[in-house]
Amino acid sequence: MGNTAYNQSQKKANNNLHIAYKKQKGFHLKQRIRTFFQTADAWGVFVLGSTFVLMLGSAYLVYILQGDFEQFNLERMSSTLGLYFMVFAGALFLFRVGFFLYTVYRYFKYKAIASVSDEELPTCTVIVPAYNEGKQVYHTLISLAKNDYPEEKLQLLAVDDGSQDDTWHWIQEAKRELGDCLAIYKQPKNQGKRHALYRGFNEGTGEVFVTVDSDSIVKRDTLRNLVSPFVTNPECGAVAGNIRVLNNEKALLPKMLDVSFVLSFEFVRSAESSLNSVLCTPGALAAYRSSAVFACLPDWINQTFMGKPSDIGEDRAMTNMILKQGHHVLFQRNAYCYTNVPEKYRGLYKMFIRWGRSNVRENIEMSKYVFKNFRKGPKAGTRFLFLSQFLRIVMSYPLLLFMLFFILSHPLLFISSTLASILVVTTFPVLFYAKRYQLSESFWAYSYSILYTFGLFWITPYAIATANRRGWLTRGLPQKK
Repeated sequence: MGNTAYNQSQKKANNNLHIAYKKQKGFHLKQRIRTFFQTADAWGVFVLGSTFVLMLGSAYLVYILQGDFEQFNLERMSSTLGLYFMVFAGALFLFRVGFFLYTVYRYFKYKAIASVSDEELPTCTVIVPAYNEGKQVYHTLISLAKNDYPEEKLQLLAVDDGSQDDTWHWIQEAKRELGDCLAIYKQPKNQGKRHALYRGFNEGTGEVFVTVDSDSIVKRDTLRNLVSPFVTNPECGAVAGNIRVLNNEKALLPKMLDVSFVLSFEFVRSAESSLNSVLCTPGALAAYRSSAVFACLPDWINQTFMGKPSDIGEDRAMTNMILKQGHHVLFQRNAYCYTNVPEKYRGLYKMFIRWGRSNVRENIEMSKYVFKNFRKGPKAGTRFLFLSQFLRIVMSYPLLLFMLFFILSHPLLFISSTLASILVVTTFPVLFYAKRYQLSESFWAYSYSILYTFGLFWITPYAIATANRRGWLTRGLPQKK
């Protein structure tokens, strides 16, 4: 009898605690949302508010226009061409869903490698190419020098690629402060990031090369975490760092890109890493085994596309060549780097064009070896990753034509269905970011999806059509404020 009363008392106490926990959790959620609106600027609140009004309004439109959607589908299925299109679109949709589920499965297989001991860490050369970066390059070099890495094993190199501003002055300031641990070089003229890195590779003496963009800041444990996979995995040829946005407090685009970067790195590259096949080690932070670099360095520096020297996509090209050698390419989620991104639309689309052209070029190169016996062990996952990327490129023009046809023939159906789809599909990156970081910031994923769908849809088709063009596009003098 006494035990029964005690158990009931305990059960009641546990229920009360559970209720109190839920209330407390709800309070914190409300507090975070309230804090967001209190600290957000008026323009940001307007953009987010408009985003939700558009998506929820579109979802309601889809509901009341169900008859029109059914009629549209019936019209498509009544013709042979329309039927073929519906079947193909259905197959494409199933492939995308299957690939997403496969990516989720591989994501849960991923685990970052913990740092090895100081004794096990390899000698490391960090190369920082800089062009028109101003004082930011100084902060980059200082953050690298302050890293928790054995001083006797670390070599810092800064290469000024013929800057037209005061970048060289700030590199010299860093040299005066850091002394012998930093070696500095100045290119006689601007030749491009690839040539600046090339000089760093030839001047460096480390067993591992690390490349860091001159507009980036790294955490104190970044370098040791980044290079540890080379110790634990003899087959590792390259490692990608975890890139976050540095200037996400200044403008709306960086806030949106920060959410996008988290999905791109912590979800997509985690999945790729579980297959030993990260397709691109980012220029902002990447590490390479020196022997793997020197094995492809002549081909890399002399790379051409359609008869013209390649002066973009040096990170993707190096990754591709190292994968081709049979090495593993991994991702380290615990190696953080914070980098500046464009704050205006013009800078954003130029960056995406450069990435798009590099993607086209390197997918063509990857197609030459990915279906061969390019390395030991399983290769099906790598081929699946390639097919997904290749399909995205191949389908860009058909999808663009269908979109234009849909807009012209049924504009209301197009807008409502597209925005409603964004509400559904983008909920995953929102939840992913909220789980990893902050719920209040995660909602920018919705705004970014709308911007990308309606304002950047032309990037891939344009990049394909202009894949042979040279030029960095975003390497001019920074705007004075």
